Amino acid sequence: MILSPTRQILSESLRPIRAEGLLLGLVPTMGYIHEGHLSLVDLARERSEFLAVSIFVNPLQFGPGEDLSRYPRELDRDLTLLRDRGADLVFFPSVEEMYPDGALQVVVDPGPMSQRLCGVHRPGHFGGVLTVVARLFGLFRPQIALFGQKDYQQAVLVRRMVRDLEMGVEVVLGPIVREEDGLALSSRNVFLSRDERADALGLRRGLQEVQRAFEEGNRSGQELGRVLFREVEKHPLLQLQYGEIVHPDSLEPLETVVPGAVAAVAAHCGGTRLIDNHILKG
Repeated sequence: MILSPTRQILSESLRPIRAEGLLLGLVPTMGYIHEGHLSLVDLARERSEFLAVSIFVNPLQFGPGEDLSRYPRELDRDLTLLRDRGADLVFFPSVEEMYPDGALQVVVDPGPMSQRLCGVHRPGHFGGVLTVVARLFGLFRPQIALFGQKDYQQAVLVRRMVRDLEMGVEVVLGPIVREEDGLALSSRNVFLSRDERADALGLRRGLQEVQRAFEEGNRSGQELGRVLFREVEKHPLLQLQYGEIVHPDSLEPLETVVPGAVAAVAAHCGGTRLIDNHILKG
């Protein structure tokens, strides 16, 4: 596995891959690798000939008071996990290496879809996400990039950026990977106390109740949203930010819900912000 802490090593390492015309797959991460990331590595391994992973905690996507300084980092562990899973290259730049000119003069405007769901509560977040993803795409020039369904809004915005700016990258969405109790895997789960973790499961249970009501014939977006709210409210340590049933591409709330719509939810549990979602099945 090639270790690339700098842009120069990355460029030199990718030169023969491009010369051979190998299909390059990229899995962008912020590190603290867990099985959710590794499932994307497995998926990328199946669909590409050379598999690269990036590890970078991007300061552009953290707002004031958010958890940039305490975001978990454990590089040696991450590299071991990725090597064992078959990654061919890992790029893990410092902030100075990723942004050598300091503050960027040109950034990506994520557009109106970034003002929905998480964007309401994290202003500027998706501009930072798309800017770093665009830079990674420029550095790697991959044919395929893998993102997780847990960060559904992020994946939708990346797909739209690729489409609108003609970047020529196939964006593949990998399914949510959950722990045994049903909690969606997240690097931030490490911050949950035992009591907080027990209540955090209310997000998953709320989504399950929405699916159950949908299967029973409820097609009202407002009513299904209330189903989600009622279940989450049973868990006192959850402070709900939003719970909506939205169109899978536009992220607009739906009055009439059809299969393929997305039930999305976010809440604080103690000091930890958690998100989850479910694609409704008929």
